[in-house]
Amino acid sequence: MSGDATLNVTVTAIRPPGPALPPMFSRYKEQVEQALFRAVPAPPDSQLYLVMRYHLGWADRHGQPAKEPVSQGKALRPTLCLFACQALGGEPEQAGPAAAALEIIHNFSLLHDDIQDRDIERRHQATAWTVWGEPKALVAGNAMQSVGDLALLSSADGQVSAQTALRLSAILTESYLEMIEGQCLDLDFESRTGITTEEYLHMIACKTGALIRCSLEVGATLGADNPAATQVFARFGQCLGRVFQIRDDYLGIWGDPVATGKAVGNDIRRRKKSFPVVYGLEHATGAARDELLRIYRQEALTEADVGQVLALLEGAGASQMSQRLIQDNADQAIRELDGVSLPGWARLEAEQLVDFLARREF
Repeated sequence: MSGDATLNVTVTAIRPPGPALPPMFSRYKEQVEQALFRAVPAPPDSQLYLVMRYHLGWADRHGQPAKEPVSQGKALRPTLCLFACQALGGEPEQAGPAAAALEIIHNFSLLHDDIQDRDIERRHQATAWTVWGEPKALVAGNAMQSVGDLALLSSADGQVSAQTALRLSAILTESYLEMIEGQCLDLDFESRTGITTEEYLHMIACKTGALIRCSLEVGATLGADNPAATQVFARFGQCLGRVFQIRDDYLGIWGDPVATGKAVGNDIRRRKKSFPVVYGLEHATGAARDELLRIYRQEALTEADVGQVLALLEGAGASQMSQRLIQDNADQAIRELDGVSLPGWARLEAEQLVDFLARREF
């Protein structure tokens, strides 16, 4: 037994780390923060805006400014918007209001998701609904949606024409309607066990992929008046959405606890119908499928159940298929970029981004 333990420690010690956060995130970070600060007002004695600012990590529950605002984590969506704009020759400053709008809309969905999923912590602090109650958190989410819409329309106050601002507003609204549709499908999946992988992939294309696609489409539109290039970036975004979510699903089951801060099999404990589980339920046969169905029909899972599900998913090939699908979509994302002429720095950074999203550990 001591030999096995030594072997395990050795393997862990030499395990290659995941890729570092690509430099584009640090390059646009300050600009994203400034655009967000401009977009979300701070009227005194307004609990509505306090809830929003608390959720964004800018203030504590008493309204005192955070010592170090940590608003968005990676801020993937606004970063993609600014990158696409600059990659096609535009000035990223003109995309600031749109970038802010994308992150605000994303956060409106998170406020609602926390209520629906009963999550009690987000970004290392209590979720808004656990502090102020469900009704106020729900209203704050609704208000944040409106703030996001106004942020994008404010583009017309600067270097963007009113016609372009209205066109981008329509793109954003259509995209977050898709996002909401995806959330409804995800909620429906909670009570079902006969979900196909095709249904699941459609759901994540809406819930996760629509806003990622929109981020690149909006940024590309602001960067150049080139509909063909915009469509290339939109297809690139569709692939990135699948890479992002399926990798998220993989990490929710097999992620390194040191990197994710969550125990192995965390999503199994929550009985989430993530891609590996959907694939396992669809492709397991005989006694293995019966056992998966038995476990997922329970109200709560024991640690023994979690271990059993992990073994059954491995047996069904869910881990391998997840990684294969991630890589397939990562490769397709890179191929999509062949349809547009990009400066060398932009092509390199796009490839670094794809590699990060496909192999990230957090």
